[in-house]
Amino acid sequence: MHKLRIGVLASGRGSNFQALIDGSKNGEVACDIAVLITDNPNAQAIERAKKANIPVEVVNFKEFQNRELADRKISELLRQYGVEFVVLAGYMRILRGKEIFEQFKNKIINIHPSILPQFKGSMNAQKDAFDAGLKESGLTIHFVTEDLDGGKMIYQEKVDISDCKSADEVAAKILVREHAAMKKVVDGFAKGKYI
Repeated sequence: MHKLRIGVLASGRGSNFQALIDGSKNGEVACDIAVLITDNPNAQAIERAKKANIPVEVVNFKEFQNRELADRKISELLRQYGVEFVVLAGYMRILRGKEIFEQFKNKIINIHPSILPQFKGSMNAQKDAFDAGLKESGLTIHFVTEDLDGGKMIYQEKVDISDCKSADEVAAKILVREHAAMKKVVDGFAKGKYI
């Protein structure tokens, strides 16, 4: 069976990245992780990659004149590692380069911790849900396009947050479901389900 060769972009702790590492290792997700690309040299995701013997590339945006040039570098790296499919897992930058969208048309996905279009573009969607007094929030996995959080939805899951006493509790509750959803969706792509 073909294993989908994926590149992961992450900026922080990389817990969704870890879910994919674990899923790939135990056969739950039919993928090989070719590379981790990060914009943050201190991202915890780097340690996770090193433990799993996954190559790491740091793209420091300060070294580029503009976002498009940084994205072009990311495109080059993805090509260099033979990536077929791109997963944004807590990547805190907006992709701007036309090249990356042409190269990976309908092959870049992102996970957003809300039921889009709710809190579209928010960096703190779980806190927004808590502050709004919502009883239910959740997650959305969608294609990445030039329209921020506006690509076609692939998977949504509602999560009951009515018992949460803080925004951190909301985030923790949704994150557990994110890990399962990320594995399910990437495995689905590997098996041709969403194509």
